Amino acid sequence: MRELYAGMDLHSRNTYVGIMEKGTMKRVYQKRIYNSLPDILGALEPFRGELQGIVLESTYNWYWLVDGLMDAGYDCVHLANPSAIKQYEGLKHTDDRHDAFWLAHVLSLGILPEGYIYPKDDRPVRDLLRKRSFLVRQRTSHILSLQSMIERQDIS
Repeated sequence: MRELYAGMDLHSRNTYVGIMEKGTMKRVYQKRIYNSLPDILGALEPFRGELQGIVLESTYNWYWLVDGLMDAGYDCVHLANPSAIKQYEGLKHTDDRHDAFWLAHVLSLGILPEGYIYPKDDRPVRDLLRKRSFLVRQRTSHILSLQSMIERQDIS
């Protein structure tokens, strides 16, 4: 049986799916698919028994795809940490096809810098705390900026 790894380059309207064989790095499937869970699951279905891992980057819209894959029984889903991947930029290509296969390859080698897949029920609280933290930093920045401007004008 082959060991297959899938890389997904997720965008707002479509996802490029690349599936490769581990040892030979042979590309067995590649296609740009509209962001529809049934379409993506349909593309993966012929490879279900051989898929050892599925990886996608942690972009702003990953929740629906990771949740859909996990709900469909894919327990081998991984989330790539894009900020940790920056160190490999010299190896990374610039188009979606190469990015998808590059993610699959890095996962197959076991060197993928992973992001944590937060449990679905905990995400709303985490997102709210992140937004609150962002707003507090913004507020503080504006207050400090105003104070600095007043001090520079020596208005007393």
